[in-house]
Amino acid sequence: MAKGGFRGGPIGGGGQANMLRQAQKMQDDLLKMQEELETHEYVASSGGGAVTATVTGKRELVSLAIEPDAVDPEDTEMLSDMIVAAVNEALRAAEKAASDNMSRLTGGLNLGGLGL
Repeated sequence: MAKGGFRGGPIGGGGQANMLRQAQKMQDDLLKMQEELETHEYVASSGGGAVTATVTGKRELVSLAIEPDAVDPEDTEMLSDMIVAAVNEALRAAEKAASDNMSRLTGGLNLGGLGL
């Protein structure tokens, strides 16, 4: 061995610090993305626009607009179906945005239970 011994330090020492910095940056980016998604609103409609639902990225219904023509006292079941369809579509849009952003952030890595 050369005079002074091994100069590389612990095996992988520099790499571990770099990996920790990258993990911290990914966590910071993830938190920022989550905050942005939670404040964004997603809008969907059904029945040709007769019912419009707005949800947030927190998956909370914040607005439900119903056109007067959609209200038929003889057919409340159809109105209920349109409401459910609009709300579910808005929730799917919020979920897709979260999933797309997560994939973009992680480069397609599957991180298991980190669902947003």
